[in-house]
Parts: sequence; C-alpha cells; structure tokens
Amino acid sequence: MAIDRRLVGRALSAVARARVEEVLADVALERPRRSRVIGVTGSPGAGKSTLIGRLVAARLGRVSSLAVLAIDPTSPKSDGSLLGDRIRMGQISEDPRVFIRSLPSRAAEDGLTDNLAELVACLDGLGFDEIVVETVGAGQTAYGIRAVADVEVLVLAPGAGDYVQAMKAGILETADVYVVNKADLPGADRVAADLLAVARPGFHAPPVVLVRADEPRGIDELDAVLEQELSRVRTPAEEAVRERQRRQYRVRSLLLRSIDEALRTLPADTWSGSIAAAYARAREALSRIVVP
Repeated sequence: MAIDRRLVGRALSAVARARVEEVLADVALERPRRSRVIGVTGSPGAGKSTLIGRLVAARLGRVSSLAVLAIDPTSPKSDGSLLGDRIRMGQISEDPRVFIRSLPSRAAEDGLTDNLAELVACLDGLGFDEIVVETVGAGQTAYGIRAVADVEVLVLAPGAGDYVQAMKAGILETADVYVVNKADLPGADRVAADLLAVARPGFHAPPVVLVRADEPRGIDELDAVLEQELSRVRTPAEEAVRERQRRQYRVRSLLLRSIDEALRTLPADTWSGSIAAAYARAREALSRIVVP
C-alpha cells in the first residue's frame, strides 16, 4: 500500500488543530478501532526513535501500512519543539508504506499530545494496519500511553539500574514488554536483571528483550514478542476494562483541553485579583465553551 502522504498530513493537521467542540461533533468519534497500536515509552536518551526505526522495518514484513506518531517535548518558554524524530528513524521515512508525523506535546502532561486519541482514530480511519506512538522522554508517572496502546513497550538503556528501582510503582507496572536498548554497552545485563527482579508475585511478568545496535537478533525477538502480545485473545472482561480505560482517557483529555481553552479566553486582569474570583471567572468561561 503506497501512502498518499499529503492527504494523510492534511487530515492529521486538521485533527491536531480541532477544538473540543469540533471533536465532539465528529460522527466518527464512536467508531470501533481496527488498527493495532504499539506504544513506545521510556526515559530520555534510551534510544526510542532509533529503536522504532529498526522495529518498523521488521514490522513491515507483517503489515502493509504503518504510521508513526512521534511526540517531542514542547518548550515551556517558546512553545516550540524540535520535531527531529524522522531524522533518527533513518531509511524507513522514505518507505512508501510508512508515514511518520512528529508532534509537539503542547499542553499534555502525560508524555503524549493534545488530541492524541483523535489522531490515532484518524489514522485508523485512513486504513493503517498498525500505528506506533512514541512518547516524550517519560518519567515514573507518565503512563497515559497505557490507555491508548494495545501493547506498551518500555525502553531502558544501560545505566538505568537505579532508575528501574524508582519506577517500581509507576510506569514499570503498566508496560507489556520491557526492552533493554543499547545492550552492547556495559551494564545492560544489570538492567535486565533488575527488570526481572521487580516482577510482582501473582502477576504476569512482561518479557525482557535485549536489543543491540550491531545485530538484528534482538529486533527479530522484539518483533515476535509484539506479534504474540498483539494477537493475544483477551477475555470479554479484559476487553471491557480496556474499552473503559480508553473512554475515560478520551473524556479526561477533552475536559482538560476544555479547561485550557477556557483559560486562554480570560483577560490578563483575571490574575491580579483573588484566587476565588479567578476561579469563578474560569468556571464561567468553561461553561461557555463546553458543548451542552
């Protein structure tokens, strides 16, 4: 499948700019998802973009079209973003079966971006077989990707041993697959051992895959593990939980965006008065923009 990149780009741009009112008016809001979504998250510098480039090349042996949404952090000072993931993903950006879009995180604070669920739904409607979402460099509690992805991949690199311990009660518990990237560097075995050690008794321990830059073996193993996870048949109860999580995430995201839209409409003198008065004005502004 050769992708019409211009058409896809225009569609995504429209969705990315859409206001909450426009999102809620979209008749496709309730459409069941057909695309399989892989979320890739992890700490800054773990090599997520380069890993995704290699992984996508492997996944193209199984699917006919694949989209990558790569989220870069937005500067709190300039509101700008580097959006350089396409460079780090190498040759796959030229493959006619692949579409890559870099996105600024904007107001989102969960490692994702505004309207992410709607962007995924847009790509799904355009017929992509799989969608890979790369989060910004994520910390312990940045696990919003869990509500969007069918499979969540957590990427760590040598030197992250202490970080693994710090992540025990956070993002570490939401991942389906652990990847130790740059496994040709010293310390990789320790990270893998730490990941295996934090598995909770009575819970399924996610597989740990070591990936080296100088050989394809780890990528082939990761590809096979992902296929197994994506193909796993879930019980009706598990599916119900997953669907509830997705809906809660979408509603919460829309509510937070509504608040942000309301705050932007307030005049500057709002913030020179009392907190109670500012809150009242913000609530009034919110009531004006939320669709009844």
